[in-house]
Amino acid sequence: MKGFVYQCAPARVVFGQGALAQLPDEVAQLGAQRALVLTTPEQRGLGERVAALLGARAAGVYAQAVMHVPVEVARAARAEAQRLGADCYVAVGGGSTIGLGKAIALESAQPILAVPTTYAGSEVTPIYGLTEGRLKKTGRDPRVLPRTVLYDPALTLTLPAAISAASGMNAMAHAVEALYAQDANPIISLMAEESIRALARALPAVVRNPADIDARSDALYGAWLAGVCLGTVGMALHHKLCHTLGGTFNLPHAQTHAAMLPHTAHYNHAAAPQALQRAARALGGDQAADAGPLLFRLNQALGISPSLAAIGMPEAGLDEAATLACTNPYYNPRPVEREAIRALLGRAWRGEQPD
Repeated sequence: MKGFVYQCAPARVVFGQGALAQLPDEVAQLGAQRALVLTTPEQRGLGERVAALLGARAAGVYAQAVMHVPVEVARAARAEAQRLGADCYVAVGGGSTIGLGKAIALESAQPILAVPTTYAGSEVTPIYGLTEGRLKKTGRDPRVLPRTVLYDPALTLTLPAAISAASGMNAMAHAVEALYAQDANPIISLMAEESIRALARALPAVVRNPADIDARSDALYGAWLAGVCLGTVGMALHHKLCHTLGGTFNLPHAQTHAAMLPHTAHYNHAAAPQALQRAARALGGDQAADAGPLLFRLNQALGISPSLAAIGMPEAGLDEAATLACTNPYYNPRPVEREAIRALLGRAWRGEQPD
């Protein structure tokens, strides 16, 4: 076995149905007195419920989180937190809300407690992202890593089946890329393969019956593992492309990851055969070349659109996207070549099976 480095990010995870009830005790364990609850406008009701659960420890509810964390929203949130005298943040929701919490923590160094309601995985990573001037910039900083994560599968029951499916495929993208990361290691590869297997098993069951709490639990478990992968090792072409498409063209985050994943996995299958064979095996296949088509068929089974055009990508933007994706590219096992990337984006835009 070749040498490797494994570093585990510190975090406390509380997992199980009904875990939300432990929130006041978990905030107290952080030594916090005033927790600002963060959420999106659509989830304000849940934010109010969480604030009520916190009682006197709630500083208020800030329900302005949006996709891709525009820098002006982050600045406004920091100002509101300062005004209310908050010394802790409870981010309730998906990647947008947790991303907002990270943007505040990046400058305040105050603790975040995350309560995920989707399968994004951001809650267990030190990765943050901010969008300014149509460009999304990402980075890693241990200050933004939530100190505690409460996983309560019951909170995902109201997540519509279509959003659950896309969110789960977004999580799966983290696990797939972790298998061929430049700094991949045996522990994370075990987690990644288990994550892919758990999500591939759970997501179709969630789509068939959104009230299936066991399937919801399995999906949340798979998403947690995927998030750990994302936060521990580097990512590659897939994430560079999705950051480009999301930040520059404001495409929906999870749906973009889902549509792109079959294509990016297939792009790398010959350059990272052992990694993609593990992904294929977790999906029910045998060979590395099976991974992309199996991911494409899983999207179809989940009712996820395979087409970037269908989620708002303008055809006129494909050339710009290819150029941006090849500018300062992330590590990738196969060289990132503009013409090949442009062809890949064209197939994804048309919704064709990877080739």
